[in-house]
Parts: sequence; structure tokens; C-alpha cells
Amino acid sequence: MGPIYQINWGELTPERFLADFWQKRPVLIRQAFPNLEPVIEADELAGLALEPEVESRLISFTPQTGAFDLRKGPFTEEDFTSLPESHWTLLVQAVDHYVEAASELLESFSFIPRWRIDDLMISYATVGGGVGPHYDNYDVFLLQAGGTRRWEIGGVESSQSPRIPEIPLMILSEFEASQSYELQPGDMLYLPPQIAHNGIASSPDCITYSIGFRAPSDAEMLRSFSDQIGEKLSSEARYTDPNLAIASNPGAIDPAAITQVRSRLGALLDDPEALAHWFGQYVSEAKYPEDCFQPDEIETAHWLESIDPDEGVYALPNARLLYIERPNALLLFCNGTELDTTGCHQEWIKQLCDKRASGPIEISRAHCTLISKLHQAGGLD
Repeated sequence: MGPIYQINWGELTPERFLADFWQKRPVLIRQAFPNLEPVIEADELAGLALEPEVESRLISFTPQTGAFDLRKGPFTEEDFTSLPESHWTLLVQAVDHYVEAASELLESFSFIPRWRIDDLMISYATVGGGVGPHYDNYDVFLLQAGGTRRWEIGGVESSQSPRIPEIPLMILSEFEASQSYELQPGDMLYLPPQIAHNGIASSPDCITYSIGFRAPSDAEMLRSFSDQIGEKLSSEARYTDPNLAIASNPGAIDPAAITQVRSRLGALLDDPEALAHWFGQYVSEAKYPEDCFQPDEIETAHWLESIDPDEGVYALPNARLLYIERPNALLLFCNGTELDTTGCHQEWIKQLCDKRASGPIEISRAHCTLISKLHQAGGLD
């Protein structure tokens, strides 16, 4: 891989980025966010890591031995006061779920379908801190928010690449950097999947925002789709062979059997309607389902009474609100649940999903029913 292309964000339109770089090659965007305001202060980030519902990690590196150590949160204040002066990193996942400014920052990437965006992870590192050389199976933007970080870039790696054994981190053991770049606050590095990289904090108070994307594997999707199909099939739907011929070789599985199995399974998989309903539920599943606020009917009724019809409603930061346009219907999904949109204004629903907010509410039975269901599914505030 040759030197990474460097460009100013003003020269890089979303159209050009998607055409020239997305899942094709890395790009370093100097001053992508020239006036970036921190979405959270360092002490507040540490405070999040104390909470049991927040996914957090502390990774320490010992230069003398080359050893990495991983600890998972929630942490205590004593955990932080006992840390050394350098070579450690705090990582807090899904900060956009808890901090409104972090959620708003993700809107800068809305030229990419929202279902593809996973979350905003924030790392705070001391000098020498990092997670080691690794690669991701998804696209990632690495936005420098405070201090400086040196990024070393290697080649394309895979699950067959050697890793350091006996540590709970996927660190490459044979990483070789072909290029290196120092990122200042406001600079942003984009990396396609499987590009090896190693970020090392080169200043105190190094803060990096990692915007990660969802890339479900074929194995995960196949298992999920087949499970949903299987749950709906009758026990009478079975392999049949009414035209069976005498078996000249009883131990053989003949080609006709393979052809029929292929036909039967292919027909089940090749169902656009079933696929659309499944996929909407699958990709709208909440990142942390157990943390979704799901009120009962009484709580929802009180909330509904408090809504100002002239102001509209807003999606919760951790809600995944998505829709699929079909020839004769609009399918709406919220946190893994498909909701009935019968009688509701489709443009209002699209605005809610696209903009994360919807304007004045049409007070009708259909809209009130849908809004109530969205609230109970953990979608609306």
C-alpha cells in the first residue's frame, strides 16, 4: 500500500469520499473538524467508566516486557488513582448513548446510512498509551479530539494473521508499519476494514474519537435469518419425494435429492418480503438491549399527555429507528421491533427516522398509537 492520501475536508465532498475512499483505501483528512469542541471532558469520561451499564476498558502497556494488560469496567475511583503516569488507555464505548453532544457529532456522518453506524467510542490515553497493533473488520474514522497521537499503518490483515498469544486482545505479533502520521486535534484518519494500524499517544491527555461502523458477517446474518424463517415454518413443511425411483445404490445420496434440497432452501431464502421484515428487525436491534428504557402502559400514557403537539417528539440517543420503503407499505423498526404504521403519515415517520426528530404531531388515533408504541419500545423521549 502506497502513502496514505492526505486532503483537507473542504476539498472532500461526501460524494467524492464514497466514490474514491469508502472501503477502498485509507485517507487522512487534515482539519476535518477545525473547531472541534470536546463532547465530554476527561474527568466526565472517567465518571462514565464508573457506571455499571457503561462498557469500558483499561489497557496498560509495559515497555520493558512488551506486555499488555486488559481490565474491564465498571471501575472505581481508586482504580484511576493507582494508575502509572504513562502507557495506559481508557476506552469508553457508545458515548453517544449517554452524551447528547456525542450523539450530535455522529450526525456529521449522516451521508452514510444510519443502520451502518455502530457508535462513538472515546479513548483517553497517557503518553505511550494504545491498544497495540490490530485491525478491524469494519470501517472506522479516527478523529483526534485532544492532544496528539501517532498512527502507524501496516498492510491488509486477516483472521490468519499471527497474534500475540495468551492475552485477551487481538494484537498482531508481526506488525510492520509502512508509514506513520501524527494527528493533531481536528485531524481525522479513515481506515477501510482489515487495514492494520497502531495508535500511540504522543502527548499527555490524548483523546481520540472512534466512529465505528456495523458490518454483520454472512455467518451472523444467515443464522439470524434462518432462525426467523424456521420459527414460522409448519412442522408439516418437510422434504418429499413422491417420484422416488428404486435405489440401485442404497448408500448413495443421488443428485436429485441435492437438487430438491437446494430448491427448497433457495425458495425460503429468496423471499424479498420476508428478507425486508427480518433485516429491518435485525439491524435495528439495540446495541445494549438490556439498557433500553421500556416503560409500561401507565408511564407511556402520562408521557403522551405531556407532549406538546406543536413541538413534536425526539428519538432517544440509544434508539435505533429505521424504515424500509416497500411498494405498498412503509416498514418501521425500533430497537429490533417492527411497528404497525397503518394510518400514519409516512413523511412524518421518515422525518423522525432521518432527522431523529419530528415536527408537529397530527393528533389522531393512529399517530397516538404509533407514538405510544415507539415510546414503549425505547425509541422516543
